Amino acid sequence: MKIGIDIDGVLTDIEKYICDYGTKFCYENNIPINIEHIYYDERKLFGWDKEQDTKFWNDYLENYVKNSKPRDCAVEVINKLKEHNEIYLITARNDYGLPLDDREKMPEFTKKWLEDNQIYYDKLVFKPDSEKLDYCLENGIDVMIEDSPNNVKNISSKMKVMCYNCMYNADIEGENIIRVYGWYDILEKMSMKLPK
Repeated sequence: MKIGIDIDGVLTDIEKYICDYGTKFCYENNIPINIEHIYYDERKLFGWDKEQDTKFWNDYLENYVKNSKPRDCAVEVINKLKEHNEIYLITARNDYGLPLDDREKMPEFTKKWLEDNQIYYDKLVFKPDSEKLDYCLENGIDVMIEDSPNNVKNISSKMKVMCYNCMYNADIEGENIIRVYGWYDILEKMSMKLPK
């Protein structure tokens, strides 16, 4: 089976990172902290304008990409899944927010992070969110593990999606959507609910 896995929000806890560092950013820049935790987009989450959003990512994206820890149990479950499946890491990461000297280095930073954290995969793919479904269909991906509400809705229109539970996607439901709450939950549901 071919398994597609998103990085941010699935392999990492970007929700916690944005809350932790977003509140720090607000505090240090005298921006009132009013969190609307149901939103995926940090601009809506904090009520930032485009300039504030750009400054936040300029200050914190490189740290996030290089130093975030994988979610608990992600590495060991991916190793178990990789024994009998192909693992495709399909991410919408881009250079927006990286310092000018590091533009176009997102693939390099991501590969190093994966290597440093011993996350093994068959293929690493950088695709905008709008192209993830097409990529999955064209490459025979059997299931995608995703957290973005828009991606979950879009991809589930044509194939199975495991929706990694977060506050911002708690209300997403659908026929092809399997909600998961941790990496061992993924492993169990992978064996119970998906074709082999």
